[in-house]
Amino acid sequence: MNEAKVAPPLPDRLSVDPSSPNHLAAVFEHDVGIRFNDKERFDVEEYCISEGWVKVPAARAVDRKGKPLMIKLKGKVEAFYR
Repeated sequence: MNEAKVAPPLPDRLSVDPSSPNHLAAVFEHDVGIRFNDKERFDVEEYCISEGWVKVPAARAVDRKGKPLMIKLKGKVEAFYR
């Protein structure tokens, strides 16, 4: 049987971090793309469409646990499946 997996609708807020309450594993079974201010970004860790922001790593800076520090950028956010 060849059943195609139906992609779940993209949420308003989504995070890559599994420990975040905004992480949905079912969404990450498909390839998700983020367009920020009409340019596709590949380094987005978290986004919110309704509030218009994305969080991206700040260069090589890390916190005391070794996770990259995040910068919140505001603008037009679009999420899509590739």
